[in-house]
Amino acid sequence: MTGAPAFDIASLHAFYAGGGTAHTIIDRVFARLAEVNDPGIFLHLADREALLAEADALGAFDAEAKPLWGIPLAVKDNIDVAGMPTTAACPDYSYLPTVDATVVRLLKEAGALVIGKTNLDQFATGLVGVRSPYPIPRNAIDANLVPGGSSSGSAVATAQGIVSFALGTDTAGSGRVPAGLNNIVGLKPSVGALSTMGVIPACRTLDCVSIFALTVDDAWRVFGTVARYDVADAYSKDIPAAGYGLLPPVLTIGTPAKADRQFFGDAAMEASYENALELLATLGHRLVEVPFEDFYKVANLLYEGAWVAERYVAVKAFFDANETSFHPVTRKIYGAARTLSAADVFNGLYALQALKKTVQPIIDSVDLLCVPTAPSHYTLADLAAEPIRENSRLGTYTNFVNLLDMCGIAVPTGKRTDGLPASVTLLALSGRDSLTAALAREIHQAAGVSLGATGWPLPAAPPKPTTNAQSEMIDLVVVGAHLSGMQLNVQLRDLDAVFSRAAQTSDAYRLYALAGQVPAKPGMIRVEPGKGGRIDVEVWRLTPAAFGQFVAAIPSPLGIGSITLSDGVVVKGFLVEPAAITEATDITDYGGWRNYVAAQAEQRARSAG
Repeated sequence: MTGAPAFDIASLHAFYAGGGTAHTIIDRVFARLAEVNDPGIFLHLADREALLAEADALGAFDAEAKPLWGIPLAVKDNIDVAGMPTTAACPDYSYLPTVDATVVRLLKEAGALVIGKTNLDQFATGLVGVRSPYPIPRNAIDANLVPGGSSSGSAVATAQGIVSFALGTDTAGSGRVPAGLNNIVGLKPSVGALSTMGVIPACRTLDCVSIFALTVDDAWRVFGTVARYDVADAYSKDIPAAGYGLLPPVLTIGTPAKADRQFFGDAAMEASYENALELLATLGHRLVEVPFEDFYKVANLLYEGAWVAERYVAVKAFFDANETSFHPVTRKIYGAARTLSAADVFNGLYALQALKKTVQPIIDSVDLLCVPTAPSHYTLADLAAEPIRENSRLGTYTNFVNLLDMCGIAVPTGKRTDGLPASVTLLALSGRDSLTAALAREIHQAAGVSLGATGWPLPAAPPKPTTNAQSEMIDLVVVGAHLSGMQLNVQLRDLDAVFSRAAQTSDAYRLYALAGQVPAKPGMIRVEPGKGGRIDVEVWRLTPAAFGQFVAAIPSPLGIGSITLSDGVVVKGFLVEPAAITEATDITDYGGWRNYVAAQAEQRARSAG
């Protein structure tokens, strides 16, 4: 349809603000469906007239009252939409819900329009997207490739520009792998951040609703709409959508050690991952290789013992009575659970707990991890030859994530040398969704890729969102080892501190490298205005309780005082006792601790050379 806007949320809302109608966009949705002509994407479509009536019921355009006003979405067919059949890609399992899943209800209340229910790997078991008795969705970039699963239909619907965003689910990687294979964003929230009421379980203890979108900003807007504590969901957690905005200048990003990386011979995917790491370094972040073998061991647990039994339990009564209704591969996986005992389940839980103890220090040592979203692209022919092996390989960098209670987001990073999409996934501890999303936003903008398979250009970056931290939080100026990317920044991360801004002090401060400190630390002291220098600092925000806990742990001779910044704002921050500078080295002329540390490292390198 000539003149129709791109389907990212900002473009659609600009269209509506300029007088465009939801009727026009609904017409465009159905026109796009006809153009794509892929019968495998949707298992059920909304009635066109009913959609038009829903759009009319929204009233006048108002993005403040309804942040998703007139935005078309698709819903994976293991999530209930009232009045639309839920099948989980198993026709004999079909039922007609009368109540929306909690996430669907929240999206409708925000003004979104449900276009239909999408295809999936049956009962959300698989990462390939072809384990369905219905026609298989075609990969939006190359129809010879698997679309990725289990949320195949939702990913393809988004990548083809039929909808602005779609809901999937993610237990083993189903919200990330299909995003990576179709050149879109896939946000996998912290487990419990989004209610799973009205969602057919795969592994009830690990399941989460995921979000496919054309841009990171869109994914985050949807996340902010549906991240609500649900008292009816026993696994719901209070994980507010806060802190998405400015990134610290330097993040410490863990990457799998080169010797541990697995690409199964796909040199193009390996090269694209290296390019993504170079991009992160160009953005100013610190990359650290970490051992990854134990992460793979955690991943292997997901389709062993305890969690296979959990999949079986979710549909046990139906499976036992209707085994022949299942896709052959799904049937084999679920049937194997019948041989498992309670002892097998506990052995799995024990193995996971032991591995958690091993990998937790690795996770704690960095701000986040950056991994390939998938190790390779596989063709439909590859999958026909090796249906189990290729599915397993697609989960190489995803299967461990929910078992370790991490959040993640898959983001496009450009094209491989063969033109296929490249993608990385950012992972962090539960509750740090905003950190991974904020970095993903920077990556997506730097990569400058088009949206999905549409050819629409990535929209120009809107103003960076604010940190939207609570007003009662306390600002803290950090000067040395607590700066982003430095050794003690973990102490702030552990207290859920939020980065606010980089700044400089007024010229009434001098900076010293203190003697005998491990790790090395600076001390800043106040002098007469004009007798010091402007020192580079960072401002972080903490809750009052966290601020008190942080200050109580500060060792002498450091302490907290009032610091005047170059803009005249006075903020609490690190100062040092005057007695401590008698044997210290004045490093004021370096302009900040980070510059001094870099200069010392360069000097050591020259001496070693």
